[in-house]
Amino acid sequence: MSSSRVLALAALAIFAVAVVAATFVGDGDPQPAPIAAPDNADLATEPTAVEAGASVEPIEQAVLPVENGAPLGAAPPVLRQRPGLVEVDGWLQSDYTSLDDLDGQVFIVEFWTFGCFNCRNVKPHLRAIYDQYQPGGLEIVGIHSPEFDFEKEVASIENAALEQNVNWPIVLDTNKRTFRTWQQDRRFWPRTYIVDQNGDIRYDHIGEGGYDELEATVAWLLENGA
Repeated sequence: MSSSRVLALAALAIFAVAVVAATFVGDGDPQPAPIAAPDNADLATEPTAVEAGASVEPIEQAVLPVENGAPLGAAPPVLRQRPGLVEVDGWLQSDYTSLDDLDGQVFIVEFWTFGCFNCRNVKPHLRAIYDQYQPGGLEIVGIHSPEFDFEKEVASIENAALEQNVNWPIVLDTNKRTFRTWQQDRRFWPRTYIVDQNGDIRYDHIGEGGYDELEATVAWLLENGA
């Protein structure tokens, strides 16, 4: 065998070894695949920002276009009967003692915690809807379900309510029992529901947005009843 052929074969062998080494070593230790959040994770985010591989069950919602504040289209669907409050620690800014006190009334339920950025962004839209429709019978109940220990202090919740101009009743769901009862699968802050006069949930939205549908559902229920 000629010396040139020997050199060529040696070069090919070195190249093959380098390729194999790169395949197994790469840029350091192999990185694990992204791990999906567990099914029972509590997430202060919108579904689009959930960890890779995680999923959120689609939620049927009324899609009612709004024109000058007037609802158009069909009635919002009945999604399910509302749960109650479970092992809460009382109320702020209200004389209510139970959601049963709101039977026969349209009300919004918002699960929030005061340190959640997305929850803060929802507040101006809820306030606008509250200011417009509260005289016609709408109520809002903010169920405060703290993510972190520092969010459990009642004085801190009161200060945050003042800062964020939360002027509707607040439920203290310190141990998140109600949070987990309402959101049985995957759970989020914020999450917004509308309950009709019969106690049925007619709107369910995770995260920010959906404000036109929210307002349209409120307006339809107040005008047409359940």
